[in-house]
Amino acid sequence: MSDSRASLLGERKPGRTQVVTIAAAITCISVAGIGLSLVTPLMSLLLSARGISATTIGIIMAAGSLAGIAVSPFVPRLAVLFGLRNFVLLNLALATVVLCLFPLLQSLAAWFVLRFLFSIAVGSLFVLSEYWINAAAPSARRGLVMGIYATALSIGFAVGPGLLIVAGGATSVLFVVGAAFFVVAAIPILFAGRAVPALEGKSTLSVWRFVLVAPVATAAAFVYGAIEQGSFSFLTLYGEAIRLSQNDSAWLLTLFGLGNVISQVPLGLLSDRYSRPLLLLACALVSTAGALLMPLFAEDLPLLMAVIFVTGGMAGGLYTVGLSHLGAHFSGRALATANAAFIMLYGLGMTAGAPVLGIVVDTVRPHGFAFGLAFICGAYALLVLSRLGTRAS
Repeated sequence: MSDSRASLLGERKPGRTQVVTIAAAITCISVAGIGLSLVTPLMSLLLSARGISATTIGIIMAAGSLAGIAVSPFVPRLAVLFGLRNFVLLNLALATVVLCLFPLLQSLAAWFVLRFLFSIAVGSLFVLSEYWINAAAPSARRGLVMGIYATALSIGFAVGPGLLIVAGGATSVLFVVGAAFFVVAAIPILFAGRAVPALEGKSTLSVWRFVLVAPVATAAAFVYGAIEQGSFSFLTLYGEAIRLSQNDSAWLLTLFGLGNVISQVPLGLLSDRYSRPLLLLACALVSTAGALLMPLFAEDLPLLMAVIFVTGGMAGGLYTVGLSHLGAHFSGRALATANAAFIMLYGLGMTAGAPVLGIVVDTVRPHGFAFGLAFICGAYALLVLSRLGTRAS
């Protein structure tokens, strides 16, 4: 098939086969997201109940996250070796087995190793699924598809912690429940048939080179990772610092996340119609402005909640539009490597975000969170401005 012919097909309304393969990948990673978002707080709660210090728990979680980051550069090569679908299924199987071992192996050292292996499987799944979705999406509707993916994943992440409430608290049995979600996630992949995107061609660039070649897109992942982890860690504390009740402080985080969920599809649609770098710039500027408005509205709760809702939504657009931007510039194995760079930068952002924001929160009271968030988003806006008009993305 010629390039022009493929391009024309990419602009058309997606056919049934294309819809099936996109839906399979989105369903797979969303269901796996339920298991992931259940297991992470479950581990923390069970370790804490055993008298393990918060510092040790943090080290175990951070080491696991770094494992996922470290394996990302090797995922495209392994996917070529095993085949995309087979490698997805292999990582789903690894996650399932590891989760079933948690209740059986109770030593701290064993849990450290299991967390390490679990993070490798999950990190690989994100690289593979996001490549799959990006490669299968028709070019004219890539933003919409990535918006649907981000929305479905956000909903999956919200469901996992809710299972702890339904179960009445943390128990080792929930590891098996988490494993069941990874088994279910394999079903749509098995039914995807032959409609799996091919990993064609060669990538002449390493994962780290993609960071330099596509700085606007990959930095968007880093910034969003820092914002997401920083918000999870400090937004409720910010509410308490400005003398809100615990209930109102919790609502701040809820609204931040809700804005993220609701914004993904609209921003994805906009990215199909307008310049993605300009849209990323808009997301960064609005997020910066929202963060700077938080101290001004600290004593007006309804306005503060509205600002946080909008800020969360626009910040979330960095991930969706950044992914769409990558998909518009790369294909085949190059896209898989670019996606690996994207996930790696996202993980690094999550790892760095909380400590950096924590320093600002401790130093600038009571509005350290707001000013730290404004600095992160503002710095990214300056990066995008510096790259506008260049060929590199």
